[in-house]
Amino acid sequence: MPQRVRVPLRVIVGSYSDATVSVYVKIAALDRKTTGCEAGVAYLSGLLGLARSTVERALTQLMRPAPDDDVVELISQRRTYEGGTGQTAVRRIRATNPHREHGAWVPSRAAESLSPRQLRLYCAVAYATALGVQVTLAELARILRHRSGKKAGESLDVRSVRRLLRELERLGWISVDRRAGYRGRHLYTVHDEPVQAALTEDIGEGSGGDLGEGSLQEDHHQTDSPDDHSPTAALGIRRRRAQVVAREVNPPLPPLHGRTYAGPQLSLAPRIWRVLEPVKPLLSGLSPYVVRAAAQEISRQLDGGADVEGLRHRIEFRFACTETIRDPGRWLLGAALRPGPDGPASWRPPGHWHECEACRAPSRAPLPDGVCRTCRPPNPLTLLRRWQS
Repeated sequence: MPQRVRVPLRVIVGSYSDATVSVYVKIAALDRKTTGCEAGVAYLSGLLGLARSTVERALTQLMRPAPDDDVVELISQRRTYEGGTGQTAVRRIRATNPHREHGAWVPSRAAESLSPRQLRLYCAVAYATALGVQVTLAELARILRHRSGKKAGESLDVRSVRRLLRELERLGWISVDRRAGYRGRHLYTVHDEPVQAALTEDIGEGSGGDLGEGSLQEDHHQTDSPDDHSPTAALGIRRRRAQVVAREVNPPLPPLHGRTYAGPQLSLAPRIWRVLEPVKPLLSGLSPYVVRAAAQEISRQLDGGADVEGLRHRIEFRFACTETIRDPGRWLLGAALRPGPDGPASWRPPGHWHECEACRAPSRAPLPDGVCRTCRPPNPLTLLRRWQS
């Protein structure tokens, strides 16, 4: 299990710089040793990929009282003599009370893998997800701020937050169910490790929970920490387990026309696997190019407003109604993924729809007697005229 550290909410949403959050996470991880964090500035700079001056400024911010509440997050004990010889300083983070202070549990590896701004957004989404909050893009934008230039101190715009969320999703740290929440809000699943499932490997299960209503400033219920499952471990945020996604081992792909595939390694997001689950027996006989093309088409439809479960049911219905599939790749890219509703469990575009009581076919126009034209019994006068003619 990856190592997690608890980041106080005041560090995530406070006036600290984005780089300070990254430095805090790494020092908190190293502080778990009995001797404390003995890493020097150069070592921290190499781990986080930050300039030494940036790390020094972050340490200074953490060791000074915060301007809003005078809390000092980091204590440094110098062990260097006046001549410059000796050992590096020992740094320890402030002891927090998980029963009284809110915080989010974050994997320490994320500080090395993500940029400071991405890490701060990841922490905010992890905190909201663990509390069951359906956080909006505008709320996330208020946490992320410009740190330089004419807009220093101002919140980021929603488009920048949307771009950062897509980067986190592409890197595998979060999964997004678009427009699946309250009033069209996105639902997020936060992963403790990057989820980049290849077709020839096991598909792991991510961790995360659906988001409830409310905002980040509302009263919060108690959650447990990853190290203490007792009911008294309150306010130490832990992401809840999500549903299992395609855990079976997929068979290796066969060579295409006698040649091995030389393209990039194929990886699919959990939502793509969810949609393709009904046609999983066909995937072993397809080339990576076809599977990638199918994944791109699924992603395009999902980004355009389609529902994951609705698209999955549509493919499942078409697969069950097809007797013979001579070319699985052509069928998958053509008939299976063709946009448009069909079947009793098909996806419908947004708006008010009527449904036939006999065949369950959708219709935008009201249906006389509750049935469509196909299921409606013919008029006896019409049959009589046809017979006479």
